[in-house]
Amino acid sequence: MRLTNYTDYSLRVLIYLATKPKDELSNIKEIAEAYNISKNHLMKVTYELGKMNIIETVRGRNGGIRLAHAPEEINIGEVVRQTEEDFHLVECFDKERNQCIISPACGLKHVLNKALQAYLAVLDEYTLADLVKNQSSLLAYFSQK
Repeated sequence: MRLTNYTDYSLRVLIYLATKPKDELSNIKEIAEAYNISKNHLMKVTYELGKMNIIETVRGRNGGIRLAHAPEEINIGEVVRQTEEDFHLVECFDKERNQCIISPACGLKHVLNKALQAYLAVLDEYTLADLVKNQSSLLAYFSQK
């Protein structure tokens, strides 16, 4: 199973923000530089994370972004569900576009669906706090840029 870049960048933004003190604002430019990724991509990601009430955006000259909730309250499985467009692992998962002739009799979709549910269940076991337990190591990497 593969996550989109959008979800990957969303998780990276959250990890970055979780390493900062609770009330400290960060900005898209510093996050983009820390990860060496496109500022334009991150603008869309942060906008959507704000709409989802996962991060808080502060406008103005001294504005920026920060987590809207404590890292312990941000579930990774839920973030992935909200940021992924779909979980169509194979054609038959998409009822509108499915052209596979064996779909009614095929057992593969059931196996893959079970695998998908297990994948999401594992993600549900973790919060953002779990991903930043090594905060000092993460901060060292971020400061290398």
